[in-house]
Amino acid sequence: MIQFLKSKSFLKHLTIAIIALFLLIFGLKNWLEMTTNHDQRIQVPNLHKLSLEEVERKLTELDLDLKIMDSASYNPNYPSKSVIEQDPEAGDFVKEKRKIYLVLNPSTYRLIEVPDLIGRTKRQATTELKSIGFTVGTKFTYVPDIGKNVVRGLKFNGNKLTAGEKIPKNSTIELILGDGTRN
Repeated sequence: MIQFLKSKSFLKHLTIAIIALFLLIFGLKNWLEMTTNHDQRIQVPNLHKLSLEEVERKLTELDLDLKIMDSASYNPNYPSKSVIEQDPEAGDFVKEKRKIYLVLNPSTYRLIEVPDLIGRTKRQATTELKSIGFTVGTKFTYVPDIGKNVVRGLKFNGNKLTAGEKIPKNSTIELILGDGTRN
């Protein structure tokens, strides 16, 4: 066995195998650099507050693709249907045909169902309304009722609300409360 390892035939085949391995690694490295556009860098532009049409035009010029994710909560500081989030962030470097993921600002606040709060205390109703995204008005209407500060109704824009109605998130709801007197 040791004689075979010292033979010319073995050394010749070992040399050929090492050279072939080196050529394979070198060729594979060059092929990967060419097919993956190794040195290519496109800087992602800032797309915040741009409309979808402006974004499409800008990304097409840079040979980038876009993917719209589910709309987020309405943000009044951004124009309607404009970009409020992007991934990758502005300034990051990507390669051509990379997808830029966008979250658009909806045109209005989403509608939220009004809960049934009749019979709850003012504090309970205020906490629940705030937790689901409503604002509670400071002008309370009092009606004759034995329960003091117990909710007897809700108003939105001067109209009475019923449980289950849907109104925009962040709307101001006025409480109709009992005044604590007996009828």
